[in-house]
Amino acid sequence: MIDLFPLIRPVIHALDPETAHTLTIRFLAAGVSGRFGDTGDDPVLETEAFGLRFKNPVGLAAGFDKNAEAIKGALGIGFGFVEAGTVTPRPQPGNARPRLFRLSEDRAVINRFGFNNKGLDYFAARLEGLKGLSGPVGANVGANKDSEDRTADYVTGIERLYGLSDYFTVNISSPNTPGLRALQSRAALEDLIGRVLDARAAKMKGGMKRIPILVKIAPDLTATDIEDIAAVARATDIDGLIVSNTTITRPSALTSRYRDEMGGLSGAPLMDPSTRVLEAVYKATEGEVPLIGVGGIASGADAFAKIRAGASLVQLYSMLVYEGPGLVTRVKQELAALLKAHGFASVADAVGTGVKK
Repeated sequence: MIDLFPLIRPVIHALDPETAHTLTIRFLAAGVSGRFGDTGDDPVLETEAFGLRFKNPVGLAAGFDKNAEAIKGALGIGFGFVEAGTVTPRPQPGNARPRLFRLSEDRAVINRFGFNNKGLDYFAARLEGLKGLSGPVGANVGANKDSEDRTADYVTGIERLYGLSDYFTVNISSPNTPGLRALQSRAALEDLIGRVLDARAAKMKGGMKRIPILVKIAPDLTATDIEDIAAVARATDIDGLIVSNTTITRPSALTSRYRDEMGGLSGAPLMDPSTRVLEAVYKATEGEVPLIGVGGIASGADAFAKIRAGASLVQLYSMLVYEGPGLVTRVKQELAALLKAHGFASVADAVGTGVKK
């Protein structure tokens, strides 16, 4: 099918970024995705991670579908899995607009949304209405900005949504909720993971199945931070790590007039630094903790680089702004070709093969 996005991109980019994003969610929620004609997946892309099967390893990152409104539509354009959220216990408006900026010259995005979402009850109702999905769905949970006990908010999210999603992501790495990233410190992370895992154990004791729980971390970590996070992940029953969230750094090469806006930077400039952190985490965990690689993926080669750096799965979001929905199919096709060209029979065979032992 012909990719029409390059023709309509000027119209979309003439809109305010957040308005364009909202319209995209509505289109996907209305089932427009079926018109993009994803051609299906090469068998070489089928893979498994933290006990779940994926028809392909390319997922939609959290932040795009905050309220679980477009999951079917996103799967319809070819994603192997979708992660919705971040959702907080109570609805919150987030930060004041404007809070989303296109850095077109840099093929990047800056956002300072601040966990704007409709709350757990709305999110749960959306998940309850889903049937016949073609891939796993993750629920990305967070804490309300004014919460006195943020760790309790994560526990509340998991308890409320347990059984409605295929996995959970504990998001402690958004730069847009003041103080949130402090939960990545070793003592705070040990407490958080302990309480979250206790919540899961209570559900399982009540007869419910075990649902994987992952933690999403920032790219702006020191070597000590990485070692601490890896040690906690290996010492607990956590199922995986997502590397990484947006960055608060601003590369000197940025040229857009929005480069100094506050918030998290994503898109092409994040590809190399997030992949370096991914490789460092893979080394620190000695490959024993499944990883999802996120940040700047715009091609099958980028996805392949993440996998060779230690990712079992990958996610993208920001580059859809510049490439459109056809990006998903292109990434999958290019990734399948690269796996075969390098002699890999599966995605799993390629994981971590680019990391020097």
